[in-house]
Amino acid sequence: MSTKVPADTPLRMEPPISPGAEPFWEATRECRLVLPWCLACERPFFYPREVCPLCLGTAIAWRPATGTGVVYSFTIENRPPPAAFSMGKPYVVALVELDEGVRLMGNIVGCPLEKTEVGMPVSVTWEALSDGRHLPLFEPRREENAR
Repeated sequence: MSTKVPADTPLRMEPPISPGAEPFWEATRECRLVLPWCLACERPFFYPREVCPLCLGTAIAWRPATGTGVVYSFTIENRPPPAAFSMGKPYVVALVELDEGVRLMGNIVGCPLEKTEVGMPVSVTWEALSDGRHLPLFEPRREENAR
């Protein structure tokens, strides 16, 4: 027996906004990818937090990211999520290493599951959320744009 999902129900669970991640989520409203940078050691890091995990510096600035990188690792999720958050199945969850050196987790879209591979060049794309934010996802880059 299937459960009917109301039409206004989001297709995925929408991430909450923690205080340290507000600049990240605000930038997604304009489909911009930004990363926290430590002003002491001049390196980016991710996930957002109040202290640099590399040098423990507390002076943090948000800077634009290229939005390009490569698949570092991935899994194909065959198990369906709860019915209220059914994105369709199966789907790819990947750890993407951005050109800046940090890793973000996200779905790979626009690619047959069997074509996803470690080292595949990807770029950010966006999925609108119900509150005006956008969720960063990744899609394969065309060969002429790959590094």
